[in-house]
Amino acid sequence: MILLVYLAVGAVAGVAAGLFGVGGGLVIVPALVVCFSFLSVAPEVTMQLAVGTSLATIVVTSLSSVRTHHQLGNIDWSCWRSLAPGIALGVVFGVATAASLPGQVLKLAFGIFSIVIAAYMGFGRLPSASRQLPKAIGLAAAGTGIGYFSAMFGIGGGSLTVPYLSWCNVRMQAAVATSAACGLPIAVVGSASNMVAGFGQADLPEYSFGFIYLPAFIGIALLSAPCAKFGALLAQRLSAKRLKQSFAMFLLLVGGQFIWGAL
Repeated sequence: MILLVYLAVGAVAGVAAGLFGVGGGLVIVPALVVCFSFLSVAPEVTMQLAVGTSLATIVVTSLSSVRTHHQLGNIDWSCWRSLAPGIALGVVFGVATAASLPGQVLKLAFGIFSIVIAAYMGFGRLPSASRQLPKAIGLAAAGTGIGYFSAMFGIGGGSLTVPYLSWCNVRMQAAVATSAACGLPIAVVGSASNMVAGFGQADLPEYSFGFIYLPAFIGIALLSAPCAKFGALLAQRLSAKRLKQSFAMFLLLVGGQFIWGAL
């Protein structure tokens, strides 16, 4: 039964990854928190285990999503090359912070973070017509912040990368596609860091590899990749305004769920 749940989570997360460029973490993390409570995982490590497992599955999801977006010609690889080094550095520090915080604090912080981003995407001001992407150093600095918070919350970076690129007047489809590509270094470095951070940690369930729970990883990964391709194709067909509104509503619902669970 629990395997069916992981498969369902993988399917929904995959569509979200391709559609919103979020790497699926905004679906996976809250779903795993619920699953782990039924498995009687110690509350002290539930959130960290969900975050680490989410990042591991995003490796698989991102590969499929990036391939589809690349075929559609929407990824700005020049922008990605400037963002990626900063992202990798930020991820290392983000994982260290998440490992040291109490689970309830991490839940509350993530809920607030999601709602703030949702409010910006749904109701924020339009970017100035003269605003453009900064130079390589500015993008690397932005990448550090994106990597830090993405690794802390187990998301693919889309909740920060998409609004940031949109703010810099990048076309919405290109922002989503480039964000999906940025999810790959976040996931790879984040997974490795969570393996190290969780090594020898007490109270982890059997079949855990650091802060990565292997049964959940396998179940989610089986469907997340093919469903990410469907989400990427759907993103290509939606208008920029509709895509932005859908993204904001998605974040609002997830953020409210996290705040409710933390209180």
